[in-house]
Amino acid sequence: MRSFLQQKSNRLSIYILLAMIFGVVLGGILNRFFATHPEVKSESVLEPFSLMGDVFLRLIKMIVAPLVFTTLVTGVAKQGDLKTVGRVGGKTMIWFLAGTFTSLFLGMLMVNLFHPGSEMHIVPPPVTDGGHVNSGMTLREFIYHVVPISLFDAMSKNEILQVVVFSVFFGAAATTLGEKGKSLLNALDNIAHVILKMTTYIMNLAPIAVFGAMTAVISKQGPSILAAYSKFIVEFYFSLLLLLLVLLTAAYLFIRRRVFSLMAAIKEPVLIAFTTNSSEAAFPRLLLILERFGCNEKIVSFVLPLGYSFNLDGSMMYMTFASLFIAQSYGMPMAFGTQVTMLLVLMITSKGIAGVPRASLVVIAATLATFKIPEAGMGLLLGIDPIMDMGRAAMNVVGNSIATVIVDRWETGKAA
Repeated sequence: MRSFLQQKSNRLSIYILLAMIFGVVLGGILNRFFATHPEVKSESVLEPFSLMGDVFLRLIKMIVAPLVFTTLVTGVAKQGDLKTVGRVGGKTMIWFLAGTFTSLFLGMLMVNLFHPGSEMHIVPPPVTDGGHVNSGMTLREFIYHVVPISLFDAMSKNEILQVVVFSVFFGAAATTLGEKGKSLLNALDNIAHVILKMTTYIMNLAPIAVFGAMTAVISKQGPSILAAYSKFIVEFYFSLLLLLLVLLTAAYLFIRRRVFSLMAAIKEPVLIAFTTNSSEAAFPRLLLILERFGCNEKIVSFVLPLGYSFNLDGSMMYMTFASLFIAQSYGMPMAFGTQVTMLLVLMITSKGIAGVPRASLVVIAATLATFKIPEAGMGLLLGIDPIMDMGRAAMNVVGNSIATVIVDRWETGKAA
């Protein structure tokens, strides 16, 4: 069954890449046609292509709020009583928070250093609500934005951060209700699986959305925009390499030279994640490898699954990198304080939907809406997302492996 799902995921990635290529070719042809026939209204010709990407984005937004609620509530509940989890749980969460912040902050630094979106020169759509991306948030506005008036109000407006706050309280309360809480949590878990199935259906439409988005972008901007994409990809992978060096340095402080043995041991799961675009595909093999590496079985079985929800280092870096890339593409500079606020928001919102196919796109879509960045900018990412997903999936495996070994060393007092 797992092999079938991996093959299906590989086919989808191939279809997306093919759709991107066809979109680039058709976009280049249409761009030249519009240049030689200025009397033709490009907007009317390209409207069906733009509609493909817009409908896909609306479908993603449709599932964001219920997906965050159900997955985060069940995720909080599955941690159980923190008193019984004890020291391991506390140490694990400390490392996860540190790793998440490091990944997000490094992504923010690198995208500001490289400024990859500066060459896109995309005209932003008209702002109808008077919002402005670089106006920032006051403390009062941020607190009001965090605390929901009601769950239904937050869901209707797709205020993801408010949904997260309600979900955390709801999940924590549900764990104290014994059998009554278990039946409720089982129901929510089933609902989450239904929404995940919906996500799978929606993602099957990704090649169509990619084809439409790439055709529209290339037709309007011209083939020269591909140079900017190449720069974006290279700079992101270079940033991932820096993140790898930071994680390896941290691991070296705990296990010394065994960090090289660790990297050699996990090369197969890393390759699986890279080629399948899925860090989850590497999970079973990684579980066995870390136990054979010498980690305590109980720690591995606790830290590694939790890491797949709370410690996706590669995805974290991509979220800040991509979100700010879109803002740069629209010529919308963001103040440093606003970027830090975005980083803190991402630290919270990204925890609710880890493990979802193309989860980073879902989180980025919610982040753009929160900071009044045009959500149409998601179309810039659809075509190259499979390429980026390969790198971030592999980094997620590395990050969770290092996290497990460090927590084991921290708890047991011996090298893994």
